[in-house]
Amino acid sequence: MFRLSNNLIGILNFLTFLLSIPILWVGVWLSKQGSTECEKWLDKPIIVLGVFLLLVSLAGLVGACCRNSLLLWIYLVVMFLLIVLVFVFTIFAFAVTNKGAGEVLSGRGYKEYRLGDYSNWLQKRVTNTKNWNRIKSCLQSGKLCSQFQTQFLNDNVQQFYTENLSALQSGCCKPSNDCNFTYQSPTVWNKTETANYANPDCRSWDNDPNVLCFNCDSCKAGLLQNIKTQWKKVAVVNITFLIFLIIVYSIGCCAFRNNRRDNWK
Repeated sequence: MFRLSNNLIGILNFLTFLLSIPILWVGVWLSKQGSTECEKWLDKPIIVLGVFLLLVSLAGLVGACCRNSLLLWIYLVVMFLLIVLVFVFTIFAFAVTNKGAGEVLSGRGYKEYRLGDYSNWLQKRVTNTKNWNRIKSCLQSGKLCSQFQTQFLNDNVQQFYTENLSALQSGCCKPSNDCNFTYQSPTVWNKTETANYANPDCRSWDNDPNVLCFNCDSCKAGLLQNIKTQWKKVAVVNITFLIFLIIVYSIGCCAFRNNRRDNWK
């Protein structure tokens, strides 16, 4: 009879195999049907993830259930590398998101964000023109600022100033507080063309719905603040996932030892 560890590894990898099928299907669907730059950018990582889970789960499943020591050994090597990768990424995520925070403004319900406040590694990612054009396309196709305009359309200037805006809304959909533009609507502000603005974002602002502040450093900073918040959450989840991987790896080691004992009999 199979030992308990072999059965557990078999069950876990069968579930992973089932999970890999819809992930792979979504990746293929996005590559064929994706209409936006964001969707097309996501298809390859999703397909790679689906294929990876499919192959690893098959190796673990066959290795545990068919007592194939070679496949189970390959499975354990991959699991070990995955544990190291998750551990390194978790430490890295905490390190690069340690810097940066929104600036509290007097009389405003929202914060504003400065690109220079964030880690150099993150800054380099968004100041790269190719990267930013792709990100900007995603933000525009996601209707970030059109939804922002609809949400606060009926606000007068005093009401608008008290709104609790997200980092992306504050950075991309309205001009910086430094500009002192005249409020007309959430995405329409009158500016003095001859003014000598200290903040270069003021010159980048345009009332065109396709431009707004998508070319501003504040928009890049808002994105980094959003990434920082999400990565902090991911890092916490990764700790739980890391513990789970270590447990599965330990069970896999037991199953591998069982296979070797059976093969020597």
